[in-house]
Amino acid sequence: MSEYSKSARGSFTSTGAAKIINLPFQPNLIKLTNYTALATPANHGVPYASWDIAMGQGFAALTLFNATPAMTGGVITSNGFSTFSAGLALQYGAKQQIIGATAANPIVFNVTAHGYSVGDVVMFQGLYQTATTGMPQLSGIPFVISAVGDADHFSVVWPGGGSNYTALSGSPVGAFVKKVLYPFLYAPGVSFIEAITTGTTTTVVTTDPHNLSVGSEVAFRIPKSWGTIELNSLPNVAIPGSPIYGYVVSVTNSTTVVVNINSTGYTAFTTNQTVASVPGLSFPQMLAVGDVNTGGLAISAGSPLYPSPLVNGVSTINGPAINGAFVNNTSQGFIIGLGSAVSDASSHLVGANADVLYWEAYLTDM
Repeated sequence: MSEYSKSARGSFTSTGAAKIINLPFQPNLIKLTNYTALATPANHGVPYASWDIAMGQGFAALTLFNATPAMTGGVITSNGFSTFSAGLALQYGAKQQIIGATAANPIVFNVTAHGYSVGDVVMFQGLYQTATTGMPQLSGIPFVISAVGDADHFSVVWPGGGSNYTALSGSPVGAFVKKVLYPFLYAPGVSFIEAITTGTTTTVVTTDPHNLSVGSEVAFRIPKSWGTIELNSLPNVAIPGSPIYGYVVSVTNSTTVVVNINSTGYTAFTTNQTVASVPGLSFPQMLAVGDVNTGGLAISAGSPLYPSPLVNGVSTINGPAINGAFVNNTSQGFIIGLGSAVSDASSHLVGANADVLYWEAYLTDM
């Protein structure tokens, strides 16, 4: 390796699921050591694994134990090591046909072998049952999956029981869902609003994780048809030209915050938009504003923003936040998959639950 090569190392305790490692580069060489598998040799254990970019995405070369147990070799040709880069624009998984959906809250979607998990972010398109019915009001909004019923059903939170929503059935033409592969390119970003509770403070529920923290300064963009337009940052009827901003005073969960704006007497929020209004329909939004959009905390060594803030609970590759800008979360790195060796279908690359693993990653010049 030359002086311009990059390297990183680390460790983690496996949960038995695929592991994402965020790095400031995409590696072309990866090495993995399962300390637990080495300490307690057992059939199907994988103590060592490696990957070279020339192998191709999803591959890996393994050292594993057989029934003796003695070390032998194996390979993975899918769900092994893979690299990723979120890029500068949203990227999506494959479109999947929607077979049906309930008109309720939450909305349960029927998609054959969807492969989604709780916490995944998805987007819908189409969703017409007929030319004038269905739930196309959801199309184009990012939703976090709140529950997975089985391999063919998952749920998102949205008041789909309104009079303008109709259940889907019979695999409507043009009704699709796709996963947003890297949904949080910048944080806190812009959130779409699912519900607002007015009062001496204002509670806001978003369709996917807001990434806000206590002290975050926020503004609102709410089209008139959705109600609660009094929250909008402009115009300010009391001080013309001065935007109305609020501060997050508590974070209930990843999709709910409480803002210090007294909204007593404001127009009620409604999601019961008509199907006829969908062409050109604009969505209600909450967005971060202010000098530092990661909570308004001082940036210094030892502060919560040093060396890097978290986005949706995952550390970013950034240093301290930049004044007047969202935190850049265009993440990259590699994934350790759950794939099994061709020669031994019970051997898992990422190890078993509670296994301790050590990794090394390199980006070489030559």
